[in-house]
Order: sequence, then C-alpha cells, then structure tokens
Amino acid sequence: MIGAKVRRVDAREKVLGQAVYTGDLSFPHLLWARVLRSPYPHARIVNIDASRARRLAGVKTLITGKDLSAEANYGPYIADQSVVARDRVRYLGEPVAALAAVDKDSAEEALELIEVEYEELPAVLDPDKALEPDSPLVHPDLADYRRYAAVAAVAGTNICNIFKLRRGDVDKGLASAHRVYSDRFTAHRVHHCPLEVHHTVAQVDGRGKVTIWASNQAPFAMRRIIADSLGLPYTQVRVIVPLVGGGFGSKNYPTVEPIAVALAKEARGRPVRLELSREEEFAATVTKLPCNIDIQTGVNEEGFILARKMRLVWDTGAYGTAGPVVAVNAGCAAAGPYRIKDVWIDSYCVYTNNPVGGAFRGFGIPAVTWAYESQMDIIAEDLGLDPVEIRLRNGFETGDESATGERLISVGLKDSLRRVSQRLAASADKKKLPAKARGSGVACMFKSSHVPSSSSAALKVNEDGSAQLIVAVVEMGQGVKTILTQIVGHILGLRLEDIAVTDSDTDTCPYDWATAASRATFFAGNAAKAAAEDARNKLAEVAAEKLEADKRDLEFAAGRIFVTGSSDRGISLADVAYHAHYLKGGPIIGTGTCVVEDATFLDPETGQGARPGAFWMYATQAAELEVDLETGHVEVTRLVAAHDVGRAINPWLCEQQIQGALVMGLSTTLNEELVLDNGRPINPSFSDYSVVGPTGVPMLESMIVEVPQPDGPFGAKGLGEPGLAPTAAAIANALYRAIGVRIKDLPITPEKVLRAMRAKKSSGEK
Repeated sequence: MIGAKVRRVDAREKVLGQAVYTGDLSFPHLLWARVLRSPYPHARIVNIDASRARRLAGVKTLITGKDLSAEANYGPYIADQSVVARDRVRYLGEPVAALAAVDKDSAEEALELIEVEYEELPAVLDPDKALEPDSPLVHPDLADYRRYAAVAAVAGTNICNIFKLRRGDVDKGLASAHRVYSDRFTAHRVHHCPLEVHHTVAQVDGRGKVTIWASNQAPFAMRRIIADSLGLPYTQVRVIVPLVGGGFGSKNYPTVEPIAVALAKEARGRPVRLELSREEEFAATVTKLPCNIDIQTGVNEEGFILARKMRLVWDTGAYGTAGPVVAVNAGCAAAGPYRIKDVWIDSYCVYTNNPVGGAFRGFGIPAVTWAYESQMDIIAEDLGLDPVEIRLRNGFETGDESATGERLISVGLKDSLRRVSQRLAASADKKKLPAKARGSGVACMFKSSHVPSSSSAALKVNEDGSAQLIVAVVEMGQGVKTILTQIVGHILGLRLEDIAVTDSDTDTCPYDWATAASRATFFAGNAAKAAAEDARNKLAEVAAEKLEADKRDLEFAAGRIFVTGSSDRGISLADVAYHAHYLKGGPIIGTGTCVVEDATFLDPETGQGARPGAFWMYATQAAELEVDLETGHVEVTRLVAAHDVGRAINPWLCEQQIQGALVMGLSTTLNEELVLDNGRPINPSFSDYSVVGPTGVPMLESMIVEVPQPDGPFGAKGLGEPGLAPTAAAIANALYRAIGVRIKDLPITPEKVLRAMRAKKSSGEK
C-alpha cells in the first residue's frame, strides 16, 4: 500500500453527491440565525434598541453585547474577541447583535427592526501607522485579556505579538559584506474562498451540554475555546465535524460557532443553524494577513550570504485569531532555506481596524518567501550569477543548522532545485512572439510543521476482520482518509474497502491537535501506524496460538495471517478476530499516539530552539510566462514544481496537492486581492473577486522528491501548505527576465506592469 497510486476512498460518495457536509444535516425544530453587523470600521456603541425585533412573532432568542461579560471573550491564543460587540466595534462587519427565529424570513425581518446608535471613532487602517506612538488603540484593554504566556502583547500599543530571532552579529555581518541589498516587499490581503461557506449548528440540551456541528479544521481546539469562554468543563462541549468543503486555514478557529452557541443557550433545547452568505464569508470571516516586509541582505563577492536583517509587520486586523502564531511561524523561516551566519528578524503582529486576519495556507510562509526569493534574483543579477547557481551555493543540506539553531535532517532542497532546473532546460519552445516577451524564473522555499503537537488514534478490528480507524483528523479534500487507510491496510494486509475512517467527534475520537500546519500525514499517520501495529501484535498473539507458531514468524496479507514461507499454514483475519471477540481476550483494539518528544519552545529573546518544528518541507518551483507589451497582461504558460515529501505514501495525492496549490499560488499572485475602502471590502463576491478558473490554468508539472524523514510514517513528511509558497516569487522573477521590471507589491496586475514598463522607459533603462 505504501507508495501505491490508489483512488481516494471518498471519491465515489463525492462524485455521486452523497457526501455529507454540515449543510446537509437536518434537525427537528430548527431555528435560523442571522447577524446584524457594524457599518463602521471603528465606533462606540451608544445604544441598541432591539425591542421591536424581540416582539416579532417567530423570534425565539436575541443577544446583544449587554448580555455578555468580558469573561466570555474567546480566541485561540489571546482572548480578545466578544461573541457580539459589547461597547465598541473594531471592524466593518463585526457582529453587533444576533437572533434566531423559526424561519429565514422571520430572522431577516427581525434584523431590520434592530436600531443601533453609533459614535464613530478614529480608525487605524495602516499596520505601519498602527505601530506609531500616537496611533488610535484598537484594544485599549489589551492588558486585561487572557492569553498564552508566549504571546508578547504590548499593553498601551497595537502590538498583538512580537517574535524576535537573533543569531550571530548581524551588524558586523552586514558591515563586512561586499554588497548589502535593501528592499521592501508587500504581501496583500487574500480570501480563502472555500466553496463551502462557514456553517454551524449548535444545540444546548437540558443538562447544559453544548453540541456543535461545524465545518471546522480543529474540533478539539474549538472545544477548548468554547468551553473556556463559557467556563465549562470539556466534557460539557461536544464538536462534531462532517466532511469540510475547503478550509485552507479559514476554518481553524471559531468564527460563527460562538454566536450559534450563545443563541442556542437561550433556545430551550432547540438547535440553531447559522450559515453565512457569500458576502458575509468575504467580509466577516478571516483573511490572509497582509504583510510589509523590509529585508536587508549582505553577501560576499562570490554570492554567499553573510547576513540578513528583516522587519515584518503583519496586519491581523481587529482581532488576533491566528495572527500571533503567523508572526512566529513566518519569523522562524524568514531567513530562507540558506546557510546564513548572522540573522536578525523582528516579526510584529499588529492590530488595525481592518477585517480580521487569520491562518491561511502556509501560515505566513508565502509572504516571506515572496520577499527573500525575489531579492535572491536581484542579488544574482547584480553579481552576474545564474539564479539557480546562487541558490545551490547557499542552500541547506542535511546536517546544516537553521537560523533558529536546529540541526537539519532529511533536506531535499538541492534535489528539488536541480530537478526543476533540468525541466526548464528541457523546455523546447523558445521562439519570441510579436508584441510579447517571454521569461522564466525559479524560487525555493522551506517550512516547518508546528510543535508542540500531538495526535492519537484507536483501531477497532470487527468480528468479520474489517477495521475501523477512530481519529479526529478532518477530511477537507486533501485525501487524509485515503492516506490513513493505506497505512492501516499496509500493516494489517487488508483491502482499502475493508477499512473505514471515522468523521471527527470530540466525544468519541481520541485527541488530535488540528488538521493544519501540513501535519496530518505525519502526526495522524504515525498515530494510525502505531494503532495498527498494536492491533497487529494482538491479532498475531491469537493467530500464533491457533497456528502453533511463533508470532514473530507471522505475515499479514490479503486478509489472511500465515507463517512466513508457508502460505498454506494460514488463517483468515476474520477467523482470528472472531475467535478473539468471543473466546480469547476480547475484541481487538489497537491504540497509538504521535508526539515529538524532543520538541522545544523558542527562546523569547533570541528565537533559538533545538527542534521548534516536527519536520521541514522543501521545494523549488519555476514559472514560464508571456507578457503582452501593449496591455501589461501576464500569462503564465507553465508551472513546474518539485517538492520534498519525505516518502510519497500515495503519489497521486501528492501530485494533486502540488497542482492544486500551484493554481492557488498563481491565482493569488496575478488575480486575487480583497480590496478595502476605509475598511470595507468592495469586491465581496465571486463576480468581483477574481479567482483563476479552469481556462486560466497553465501547463502544470509536479515532481516528487523523496528524502525520508526518519520519524515520519514510512518516512513521510507533510505537503499541504508548501505548494503555493514559492509561486509568486517564481512568477515575479520570470517577469523580470522577460521585460526587466521588478514588481515588489502583490498582486502582479497589468496596471502595475504597465506603470513599471513606462517608468523604466522614461528613465532610459534598457
């Protein structure tokens, strides 16, 4: 099973439309929720009159900020958010009141009857200005919020968190350099655009137990956050997650769920459904954090990097959500996958009155990769070096030490770089077209997976020899259920159709940190592997007795257990399972866990740590493109990617992940941007927010590099996030090679390209 190209186990139900998502669930006596949202980015709530709405027939429950206390604030890392605004609104679209009624029409009608009086307050919309001493404060009460000790929020400022990385003497390193390059790059606000909008149902029974059905990537994090905000033990909150129709980080943490729960508490046992409209999805969930990046790099005459200094300013919007961790995760990797003796990085997570920022595929890595890989080509050109060669000279190899002080293992960076370079060299069509210019560019990346973290699994062998894997990992299109099924099937010798993987349920599944951070294959895969091995050992003990053999001499294949070298001395796994159930020891249940026991926290002053990540992922991508010299339109004709996956458990799924991420990277580089006007999204629909469609997809080539991770399941790492991290820089580098203009602010639009070409022409540059 390991390394086999097998079809997804959930393919049939999805193709036939039988897959069950949150919106497909039906409930008796259901109430429909709607939310009244702020029309201002920053304002004080003077008064709310909801009396007419409460009296409307059909309205069963209604909440405003008056019904909530500060103790009910919630947040994954800093409890800075109220279910609905209490005394002020901090972004345009923030919930001000919420209600639940017997049907949608009644809920909509009641919403229009709520009257709110506001007093507008000065808004801060620029993250750099938010750092200035006289900036309006988004959270004057920042010092009072509950938060993790590692979150370095600064009271009396808009700083939600600061991450610092210090290695060597960066000033000395820059002073000794042959050349120092200083650039500013900006990464823009992007929406996740899941096809399934945020959707939840909440119910509170007569004992006060809260049950939440949610489209969510992290059910145990959801349970923790909701329970903590309500002051409940975790046994009193249950989170059930069916299939998720796309998340990309937007469904990591609570968004709509706290509102549904608050309404359900007053609904006398009736379930409350809250489903966002597409416009609300754009304006009132989370977006990718924009970032301003200042980068200084010192190199010697041969192009070896001596020192790098960076300042990152992340706009987390009105609330922290994942912002504090994005700043840390990106800061750890901001120096790039290169040997650099002296490094200084400051990564600020900053509050503004913009829409809330959150986790987005890559957790900040796409932004920093965009900056350091664009600058890498700037350096290469200035020194007269080939872009591939300068990366080969500086790139990590196994045994090198990262900027955080970690000794690196299983590094496939240079393998990926060479393979992409070979594919570029093999490109056949080099002819020039009238009024068009062509170019190609490369970019590399690396990213770790978050620790501390853990996953656990249980494997139940049924009386007929089939198996049920009980895990809380979430299937959201990435194919994790297929991967886990292959692992179990490989160990127990079962067919894929003889293995079932549960949906996530915090009451019945063992703990899993989250389906995020490219961690599912490594963590849940290791846990499933251990559980299957535990079950195999127990089955072998029963079979050995029946076969009169040593259990160490037994093999599992094709649903049978037999003595090695004697295939005729065997017994069906079903017979063994049946025997165990009723005659020998009881039902077979295997358990397994995965935790990185030598994981370390980062020093808050230096950012140093021996193992702050479970594993590192490496990749190289290349882009080939054409530029219309009259319109500035950029058409990417080919994207090539080589990713180090450790070991490909299912090469088909690896290729699909890479190709899907390439298209997402292409779209966020050239097309997508959530545009704000005084904090208001002005393109909150697929009519105005441009996503690359099927006709815009270029030729895609995905290559798998396998440098096994020693403690990964059969050597596997993760792959979910890295696929779009280097795409923007590869495209920008190809654009420069085509027309000689360097775009430093995303997205790369025809207007920016035309302006850059005109500026170049007017300056007399060649």
